[in-house]
Amino acid sequence: MRDQQPVPSDAARRLSTREAAELLGVKPETVYAYVSRGQLSSRRVPGGRGSTFDAGEVEALARRNRRASAGSSGSRGSRGELSVRTGITLIEDDHYYFRGVDAVELAARHTYEAVAEWLWTGRMDPGAAFTAPAASVAVARRAVEALPEHAAPTDLLRVATIAAATADPLRFDLSGDAVLGTARTLIPTLVAALPPAGDERRDEGPLAHRLWTRLSRREADEASLRALDTALALLVDHDLAASTLAVRVAASARAHTYAAVSAGLGVSEGPLHGGAGGHAHRLLRDVLDQGDPAPAIEGELRAGRRIPGLGHRLYPGEDPRARALFTLLERIPHAEPALLAARGIVETTARHAPLHANVDLALAVLTVSCGMPSTAGETIFAVARTAGWIAHALEEYGERPLRMRPSGLYSGPKPPQPLPE
Repeated sequence: MRDQQPVPSDAARRLSTREAAELLGVKPETVYAYVSRGQLSSRRVPGGRGSTFDAGEVEALARRNRRASAGSSGSRGSRGELSVRTGITLIEDDHYYFRGVDAVELAARHTYEAVAEWLWTGRMDPGAAFTAPAASVAVARRAVEALPEHAAPTDLLRVATIAAATADPLRFDLSGDAVLGTARTLIPTLVAALPPAGDERRDEGPLAHRLWTRLSRREADEASLRALDTALALLVDHDLAASTLAVRVAASARAHTYAAVSAGLGVSEGPLHGGAGGHAHRLLRDVLDQGDPAPAIEGELRAGRRIPGLGHRLYPGEDPRARALFTLLERIPHAEPALLAARGIVETTARHAPLHANVDLALAVLTVSCGMPSTAGETIFAVARTAGWIAHALEEYGERPLRMRPSGLYSGPKPPQPLPE
């Protein structure tokens, strides 16, 4: 009998896609989702179409997943709140971080597109650019143009999302690469589908430049464009906000990416979430019109409403997003009246409630100063957050299906009850 040739140690430690999936207890496409998020490395098979994976890496990831499943994944937090394992955003000590990196610093140094890529892949691409397919734009525009003139921004974006989905025959492919492809084309499609604010409709260049022409009739100056781009990057994600949780529930049920984004858009329309910027815009406009913050604030309180644009439950101190955006707004000459009005709102309410300005008030200063409508903040929020929603959907596709299924605490009549007459 001939002696067997020893198997090279490197080959002995590598697993096929099927073997890696079995060890992790997931589908083969989920293995590639781990690769796209930087949790596993892969190597192409020479002369073949498949990939191999380092056995040590796969075993380590399997151990981490088992520990996490036994701990916080889909469990109750220390305060009785639903907690979900995520590696995207951390909010801590009046700061927030994207994949461990200070989010404000990322937004200050990189474009919205580059920050989105960082969320999706964990890799920085300073030259990232998003291009909308002509077919998707055409069908999305037709759908949006069919809506009544009074349709809200989230109505337009939700309809555009659904229309774009119908133009994508690959929408049910939930592999990492496919979802990333959808992400890079859906966001510019949504912007391209929005009606222009004036005569110009810009469909090329950085996303912030394209969005500007949908929000303002004014000629954009460099400082204002920089503020808009930074606002998009600052708002791209904020942990498990209400809309993001809705997206993860949809993704947990394996809804495709367009459907998951549509779920997020539905929740973001609420006045306590994405619609909050509009309330801050209107308050700021009232203060500017009256020349005094006191009557406008009194009117809000008399109507039984909270003062919009102040305080945030996750930041006992100052909202870092507001601080970063206010710094940029101070460089815009025509923003001074709105900045003074915002300062007046904070100082007036501080007599009884020491609340800091939040990002909604900063966004209101941007939209008022740049001649944008009261709905502009809602549009900016929804476009920005779409990237974060897709990052969470991508992460959720790598988890156990239908894990986002809490049990209800029944509080109705004790059964069995007699049949109703």
